[in-house]
Parts: sequence; structure tokens; C-alpha cells
Amino acid sequence: MAQSTDEMSLQMVSAVSNSSLLQPGFSLLNFDGHVFFFGQKGWPKRSCPTGVFLLDIKQNELKMKPAAFSKDSCYLPPLRYPALCTLRSNAKSDEYQYIIHGGKTPNNDLSDKIYFVSLVSKNSKKMTLQCIEKDLGGDVPEGRYGHTISVVHSRGKSMSAIFGGRSYTPLAQRTTEKWNSVVDCLPSVFLVDFEFGCCTSYMLPELQDGLSFHVSIARDDTIYILGGHSLQNNTRCPNLYKLKVDLPLGSPSVTCTILPGRISVSSAIVTQISDTEFVLVGGYHSDNEKRLVCNTIVLEDSKIKIVERESPEWTPDIKHCRIWFGCDMGKGSVLLGIPGANKQLISDANYFYILRCKREEEDKEEELTTQICSQTSSEDPGDSTPFEDSEEFCFSAEASSFDIDDTDTYNEDDEEDESETGYWITCCASCNIDINSWVPFYSTELNKPAMILCSSGTGHWVHAQCMDLSETMLLHLSEANVKYFCNNHIDLNKGLQTPPKVVHLKKQPMKPLRKKKTMKLATSTKKSFLRRLFE
Repeated sequence: MAQSTDEMSLQMVSAVSNSSLLQPGFSLLNFDGHVFFFGQKGWPKRSCPTGVFLLDIKQNELKMKPAAFSKDSCYLPPLRYPALCTLRSNAKSDEYQYIIHGGKTPNNDLSDKIYFVSLVSKNSKKMTLQCIEKDLGGDVPEGRYGHTISVVHSRGKSMSAIFGGRSYTPLAQRTTEKWNSVVDCLPSVFLVDFEFGCCTSYMLPELQDGLSFHVSIARDDTIYILGGHSLQNNTRCPNLYKLKVDLPLGSPSVTCTILPGRISVSSAIVTQISDTEFVLVGGYHSDNEKRLVCNTIVLEDSKIKIVERESPEWTPDIKHCRIWFGCDMGKGSVLLGIPGANKQLISDANYFYILRCKREEEDKEEELTTQICSQTSSEDPGDSTPFEDSEEFCFSAEASSFDIDDTDTYNEDDEEDESETGYWITCCASCNIDINSWVPFYSTELNKPAMILCSSGTGHWVHAQCMDLSETMLLHLSEANVKYFCNNHIDLNKGLQTPPKVVHLKKQPMKPLRKKKTMKLATSTKKSFLRRLFE
């Protein structure tokens, strides 16, 4: 395999604000050179109820500033590991919006929704985004994560293609011990027509395994799928798949061809450095081996060429860390993160680097008509063991420099306008959970995993922690079809009230008087009576 000699540089950046939000599983959105972050671990705090931040990097310092959404926007939950790509009205359009599908919520629910995010206004100090949820019909793909979504253009029409990912075991097959076990999704390709809001699934004989955390690169009417991990076989696919999508006036057609790729990798990151050239970075060869080799991918004339290129000077921290995660920043730059050392004061802090795959003088504004969908090499230390592919995510963005005001920085004590969001579920009056810092306590996959609905009146949600309910009890309650009442309204249904413990008083047995003392007492009483009688 030939080797590219383009230089790659690695530079460390310091996360000086809200670094704890930058955990494996986030995604990036790029609008006009400005990158927005979403998908934090845990629910957004009241000081930034949208959960979306603008990334500001100046002088090797990374800051996060809260972003605003328009009033007609729907709520975009902090989805982790979703599929994400850009959608243009046509292949050469300057205007675009992001499509976001699937992903995990902080409650460990899997989303099956599709959101469209666009930039609606921009000035020197504030940029406003808009989020719209799209309703779909037909063969709607189930909720999943670790998959990709790509946009293809054919005969003047555009459609999106969804492939791969993982989902939870079907309800009928679950057990309490393995309630949140995940399985590979079926190897179906879903074509989504957003003009009419319909989905159609295709089963192709060449696609035998449901792959997750693969790389998907789309150009015109062709999608290339590279790598990925199969849970069923515990393998990383060495095949390179070429999907051809034809969009005539009638029904679309999808064909698949297997090409010699021989790159067995999962969770690799792809960044675009020119109209036809990409760089493949990171990922995993196996459960215990990171992939430190980089490749150049060239797409020309409906052909793909993959060559090895010189890797950057990896630091010892990167070489020896067990996991890493990252994101495409566009224009040949990648944001990489590794877990912090135990000696750090903040246990969940991470180290971050910017990897540049081309020289700065070559970094010019380009017309990027190609869609890139890939997963970061990451895992969620709270949900799985190191090198667990089930905790990696999808991203697509492009930016490497920022020029934003230093005003409007994120402040957890800032309570302005947050009461109007309506994103927070009201608990009972006696709730002692601080919603400004509350994170779901339980990991069970219920509709409201850490809450229970009191049936009093119109009903209200009560945190399970306020009721001192265990995770086992929540699982039990989720399987029953009865009404429940919180501690404040338990008198409405005595049957739900635990009978109070009856404390039985132990009666001390009376000690019998000894005979000698009894005789003395009787003699003393008789003498006293005779004395009073003769007096």
C-alpha cells in the first residue's frame, strides 16, 4: 500500500470552562465556520436548558458558551452517539441543515426520532438555531445508536440512507438481569424521502451483518461503508461496501458491491481535506488495541482509493491510554480526547488535542458537497468497560478556527429565562432533589427511569429518590398496570400503604415472692392488727 507524505501536526488544548461536559458521546454541528456542541452526558442544567454550546478555541484554550434556539423550535435532547450529516437542497447549494437521527438519552432510552437543525439568525454576539422534529411513515427504523445517516443525490432528487447501529433486545426477550442488553440491528438499508416523509427498507444479500461504529462516506449517488463492529460475531468487518442509489421517477433502487478494502477497524474518524480527499484517523483494531495508523481516502470517478499516510507524532499519553474519542472539526482538523490521569483533581476531566491533517496555508474555504458519517473511538466509562464499541458516537462538522466574543459565557448560577423553557418535570412539593444539578439516578430503561407518576388528581411526577425506591422496585412497578401514589397522597389508596410495624410490648413476668419473705410479711401484718385492737 502506497504512503502519503502529507504532514500531520498534533497540538494540545486546555478546556478552561465546562470541561466535564465534553464526555464520549457528543456530536458537533458546524454553521458558517462556527462549531456547536451537543450531546453532553446527563440532562442540561437550567443555566443552559438547550444543552447546546458554541465551542470557542483561542490561544489553545477551549471554552463553551451556551447557544439559543428560536421560539418555534422543539426541544433537542442531549443525544449521545446519534447518526448525523448535512442536508443541502442540491449538491451545490451553499445553504444546508443538519439531520440528526437516533442516539441515547441520559435515561438510556434509544431515540427513533429525526431532527433538523439549522442556523436562522446570526449577529456579532449571538447566533440562533432552529430545531424541528420530522414525522416519518412507512418502514420507520427502530431507535438505535452507533449507526450512520448519509445523503445521496440522483437525477435531481435527494434522499437519506440509514444503516447499521445497535438497539436494545426486544421486550419479549428481555430478562431483569439483562434489561438493557443491546443487539445488532438488522443489516437493512433505509431510504428516507423527507419531501413526502416516508421510509423504505431494503435487504441486500451482500450485507450479512448488522454493523455499528462504521465509517460512511457519500458522494453523489454512491455511499461507501468501511469497517464497523458486529456484536453477533465479535468481529470488525474487513470489507468495503459500495452502495449505489438510483432515484428515478418510480421506485428507488439500491445495489451493493463488495470491494477489496482490508481495513478492519471500528470507531474511526474521518475528516475532509479537499473536495475528493479524506483522512481516516483513530479507531480500534480489536477490543484491546487502538489503531494508530492513518489513511488517505480519495474518491474520483466513482472509484475509491485508500493509501496509508504518515501518522503524527503521538504523545506518550495517547499511546498508552486505554480509550480515546474524538470528532471531525472540518477542513482537515480533528478534536481528540483521552481520559485524564488519576492524579487529576477532577475525576471526570479529559485531555484534548487538535490534530491537523494539512498545512494551515492550504486551509481555505472549500465547497464540501460530500457527506461524512463516522463514529468516534470512545466509550462511556460509566456504562461499559474500556474498548466497548457500544459507547461510541456519530459526528460530522467542519471548523478549525473561531472568532467569537468572550461575552455570554456559561454560568451555572445564571437563572435568566430558564423558568420558561418547560423542559423540567415538576416533582412533589416535598421534593428534595435539586433540578439544577439532578442527573437520573437509575439506569433502567423505563419511560421515566428515575421518576414515578402519582395518580392523585391530574397526576405529577415524583423522583424515585424522594420516595426512597430502589431500582429493583422501579422495575417491578414498570411491569404492573395499576395506579400509584406518592408518599403525600398514599392515604388515597390504603392498599398501597405498607402496614406499619406493630411493636409488641414485652411484659415483664412478675417475680413470685419467696416463702420466707411472705411469712415475715404475714406475721408483721398480724402483729400490727393485734396492737391496734388492744389499744
